Amino acid sequence: MPNVFDVLREDHQEVLRALAELESGPPATSASAEQPAAREKLVEHLIIEESKHEAVEEEFFWPAVRDRVPDGDRLADHAVEQEQAAKHVLNDLIGLKADDPKFDELVRGFIADGREHIAYEETSVWPELRKALSAEEADDLGTRLQQGKKAAPTRPHPHTPPKPGLLKTAGPAIAAADRVRDAVTRRGKG
Repeated sequence: MPNVFDVLREDHQEVLRALAELESGPPATSASAEQPAAREKLVEHLIIEESKHEAVEEEFFWPAVRDRVPDGDRLADHAVEQEQAAKHVLNDLIGLKADDPKFDELVRGFIADGREHIAYEETSVWPELRKALSAEEADDLGTRLQQGKKAAPTRPHPHTPPKPGLLKTAGPAIAAADRVRDAVTRRGKG
């Protein structure tokens, strides 16, 4: 059973791989015919996975940080601010074509901000939470994150307040609506 840090590290590594791939590829405006479509698919995948990741962090991880870590409110507030800003960028990227000049601008900004956020979590938050959780508690939190991702929203929803209570009650309906929209539009498929 993976603990909370293993679950989050796996997510972070997946995001960092996607960011590196986006960064190493040519800008969409100078790419061959296949490359813009590939970049659009990669961004679509990133939006889906990042939306699920942030939703479960807001519902389970940040409340644990607030409850268990000295100065946890400050640490969580800073991270949630970063995540809210990222949600706005990801929301702006939904449906944007790679040949739109805003696409590369938004992607570049997200790459820098995403790396900064991951570094903040891993170097400022994780060490403090590790000290505060038993191995059993870390495993339990990891399980809740994994289970939560299965039913989490697949879109960023930047205007939904990142409040755990709201997410527990409204989150399933929001996620269900996202999944219906994804099925109708074939978003996230092949």
